[in-house]
Amino acid sequence: MKINPKAKVIRLPEVVGKGYKTFWNFKGRYRVCKGSRASKKSKTTALNIIKRMMQYPEANTLVVRKVFRTLKDSCFTELKWAINRLGVQAYWEVKESPLEMTYTPTGQKIYFRGLDDPLKVTSITVEIGYLCWCWIEEAYEIMNEADFDMLDESIRGAIPEETGLFKQITLTFNPWNEKHWIRKRFFGEITGKDAQGNPTYQFHDSWTSPDGQIYATTTNYLCNEWLDEADRNIFLKMKVQNPRRYRIEGDGDWGIAEGLIYTNDRVEEFDVDKIRKIKGIKAAFNLDFGFTDPNAFVCEMVDNAAMRIYIFDEWYKTGVTNKIIAEQIKKMGYGGQRIVCDSAEPKSIAELQDEGIKAEPSRKGKDSVNHGIQLIQNYEIVVHPRCTEFYKEISNYCWAKDKDGKLTDKPDHEFSHGMDSMRYGVSKLLLPDTFSFD
Repeated sequence: MKINPKAKVIRLPEVVGKGYKTFWNFKGRYRVCKGSRASKKSKTTALNIIKRMMQYPEANTLVVRKVFRTLKDSCFTELKWAINRLGVQAYWEVKESPLEMTYTPTGQKIYFRGLDDPLKVTSITVEIGYLCWCWIEEAYEIMNEADFDMLDESIRGAIPEETGLFKQITLTFNPWNEKHWIRKRFFGEITGKDAQGNPTYQFHDSWTSPDGQIYATTTNYLCNEWLDEADRNIFLKMKVQNPRRYRIEGDGDWGIAEGLIYTNDRVEEFDVDKIRKIKGIKAAFNLDFGFTDPNAFVCEMVDNAAMRIYIFDEWYKTGVTNKIIAEQIKKMGYGGQRIVCDSAEPKSIAELQDEGIKAEPSRKGKDSVNHGIQLIQNYEIVVHPRCTEFYKEISNYCWAKDKDGKLTDKPDHEFSHGMDSMRYGVSKLLLPDTFSFD
């Protein structure tokens, strides 16, 4: 074979780094990586996709998240970074409308879709070659296994053997809750059945299934050789101050929710307009302020007769001003609604009011937090699948532990932002104006 002396030579170990050799080379049906923050899982996947697309001239890729609007600032950006990292910008056309990438020498494409519009996922047809690969980023957000099955079915169809192509679905995510269906499906090996006939499992942190169709692994920030000392200190600080969060975001282990505060909740698709027509239904819109922590804007409807709370919309964001918060609330269509906010932030409430938002303080007083929690515990909480951040929090919102490791009657600050937001709105909605916690 003659080598073009002008060809650019890319040494992948220098570009990609270490820790993902098996993941990179695996060609079975399912390639799954749970990992901590900064573990390179998303960047490695993005690099792998760009490299594969240029290697296999008839392959196309579908990139998916639960909510389409989150793709541009996540996977799309990661893939642009990968193109630049590999120095192959001259060969790729990148479009934002529609969100799409094309390998120009062959016309192969990377498509972007959200599971919030399932028809657009199942109806994809490629112009050139075959739809071979699918990357599901933040796969934890897919709370209904049936949604994954639908996606799995869309990556079907015969590929001529002579092409050398293969079909594969890659899942990357932070493992927020050990009860998620992903754990049993991809990290659990069925070893038998219990007395009731239910399967029993042996769980693995990293394994290849006996049939060779699953490679599931766990990575963390320690395999990322490009982190500097300041980056690593963030995790060391988290390990001391927030051990529950560190378990997930530092070690890449499954989240274990001991002392869960809300246990009567479920995720379910529902028609917001239909629920809004229920007799006696009331809506609440509420905001917990943050900056380093996220601002948590949460929208719910309360059916008091059925003792049910419907969480139907959300917006979480760190590092934004009150002006940006006001703009986002208006953009979401709630600019004319009463917004119940954390009473400890009167200056922020006043700034929202200056921006035309009907912001008002939440109830306050002695034991207001616990009274609000006890009120909500009487209700079933139904979470719309698009409210992924809220679901992550409610699945991990626990009572704090004392220095001896015993549960207290105070909620842990971790995963509390959307929970506080919901409490502000529901308490204001359900309790009479004359009620006081003092």
